[in-house]
Amino acid sequence: MRILQDAIIPELPNLYRGKVRDNYDLPDGRRLIISSDRLSAFDRILACIPWKGQVLTQTARFWFDATADICPNHVLGYPDPNVVLGQRLDILPVEMVVRGYLAGTTGTSVLTLYKKGQRQMYGHTLPDGLRDNEALPQPIITPTSKAFDGGHDEPLTAAQIVEAGLLSQAQWDEVSAHALALFARGQKMAAERGLILVDTKYEFGLDPQGRILLADEIHTPDSSRYWIADGYDAAFAGGTRPPSFDKDVIRAWVAKRCDPYHDPIPEIPAEMIEKTSAVYIEAFERITGQSFVPDTRGATPLDRVRENLRPFFTA
Repeated sequence: MRILQDAIIPELPNLYRGKVRDNYDLPDGRRLIISSDRLSAFDRILACIPWKGQVLTQTARFWFDATADICPNHVLGYPDPNVVLGQRLDILPVEMVVRGYLAGTTGTSVLTLYKKGQRQMYGHTLPDGLRDNEALPQPIITPTSKAFDGGHDEPLTAAQIVEAGLLSQAQWDEVSAHALALFARGQKMAAERGLILVDTKYEFGLDPQGRILLADEIHTPDSSRYWIADGYDAAFAGGTRPPSFDKDVIRAWVAKRCDPYHDPIPEIPAEMIEKTSAVYIEAFERITGQSFVPDTRGATPLDRVRENLRPFFTA
């Protein structure tokens, strides 16, 4: 199957490699963001998943188009199915996580904190008696920042963010209003597709004029948790996890077989990679209501990307 493992293009300037994206800053203030098919977990690359980059780019495109009336975003164009041409931004140092349900597995998730007996978190007070995966009284913002605790996510309140100078009060007011409005639009549109948008994260940045724009991605399977609506009631009544797009099978498989932070990664079976690819494609089709059409132009995906980005070459 066709894989875009890397997008190293010497004719493009100012390469910055992320875990799954290869980025190029153009001299005129624009940025090319190329989504590869790399799958990252445990601070390393585990595998490449066919069509993952195209799925994530096109899912985000669907949502950027569907929410542009709520919040302006960084997108200037799509030169290739795996590529966003965007305005380069100064990213604000606060990740805006919006949660509609008492769910999650990380140490900073509302469910984990709630099970420890906490009722006040992120500046919110939750009522007693909530059950795992229950809808919250209303969606809440649970912001985190990499600027605290040596680079680890740390729960913050709005007051702490402003007091620390991470955002001004006006910036906090604007991004929090945008985040809640985007989440409300996402939940409404997901419900129309038979899905529940459980929680998600947003990143915002400042353009050269100081305007706040939505950056990165929006409501993709990687940045958001979705449940299948018609299985939620039975799962909630039975105390089990609601059905979802289970794209973490590779991460779970690796974690059972080694210490993924230190040991060599065992070879991942091809059928597991193909299954994960199918899950991403299913997620795209369920979320957007569109059929996924893989772009098979070019001898390889990299050849296609190179040809589509030729107008941006500087060398």
